[in-house]
Amino acid sequence: MKRAELLDTLRRLRQAHPGGVRAPHKPLLLLWLLGRHARLGTSAVAYPQAEEPVSRMINDFGPAVGRATAVQRAAMPFVHLERSLWSLCDATGRELGPQDVGDSGAALRRVGAVGRLRPEVERLLTEDPSAGPVAVRLLLDLHFTPTLEAAICEQAGVGLPDLAVAEPDLDGPAIGGPDLGGPVFRLVQRRVRAAGFAADVLRAFDHACAFCGYDGKLGRHPVGVEAAHIRWHSQGGPDVLANAFALCSLHHALFDFGVLGVTEDRTVRISPHFRTDSPAGEAVRALHDRPVPLPHGRPVAPRGHDYLRWHDRSVFKHEGHPLG
Repeated sequence: MKRAELLDTLRRLRQAHPGGVRAPHKPLLLLWLLGRHARLGTSAVAYPQAEEPVSRMINDFGPAVGRATAVQRAAMPFVHLERSLWSLCDATGRELGPQDVGDSGAALRRVGAVGRLRPEVERLLTEDPSAGPVAVRLLLDLHFTPTLEAAICEQAGVGLPDLAVAEPDLDGPAIGGPDLGGPVFRLVQRRVRAAGFAADVLRAFDHACAFCGYDGKLGRHPVGVEAAHIRWHSQGGPDVLANAFALCSLHHALFDFGVLGVTEDRTVRISPHFRTDSPAGEAVRALHDRPVPLPHGRPVAPRGHDYLRWHDRSVFKHEGHPLG
């Protein structure tokens, strides 16, 4: 397998979207496996070893689910990850498919399920030091939002690559190399925001956080206020005012992690899982039911409710959603 083939396979991962809700289970399992291979030189893992850490990542960075199913969320990608990347066998070495174990963690444990990236994938990761970081970058770009990247990489045990990947052929100028003490990466253009989008969003909200009103400036320049997508850029969220808030850096992060949400009547709500022991944290809790202003001087298009519904279903951590 060549690096371009691996990236093309990653780009084409099949994913269920029940009711339009994102399901990043496979990308998160793959990121965890890439970290395991980088640490141990092998991705081979028995299901009980993967169940808790991968389920925790899915709970933290995926959509909310009921408490009863959350502990076994690793079972689905463990069974359904593409066999062009992954092999899954029982304790005797017999290959397993969905018909053998369903999506049941209990069944995987009962048969002694062991999975690993295919030999050709592991060989590529070993022989081409740039393949792993480029794969990590691609998975992050396709399935998540920048606010979450450092936390995802920390849990997966992988470094956060400082390069952009949009297509698997990597037809860009070479960066780095043996003379610079590292592998050669090729930088390509990732999807970028529309020109002027951030400035338009900050201007429409008077350069202030839509949740708390923070409007700090250094001279004439806003500091710590950012344009935040409601529906993430990686998940098809457009660069339009109806899909954006101006948020301070703290509330942008809490919004992307699902601690903060916004109802369709545009009031802030706090995840019931939010915990704090400090006055600063209580200031976050005090945002509950605070009205969120419309963009200055402009009505929100009807699709604005669609973006809020997406965030509610795909990001916000509801009651009953267990966290790792």
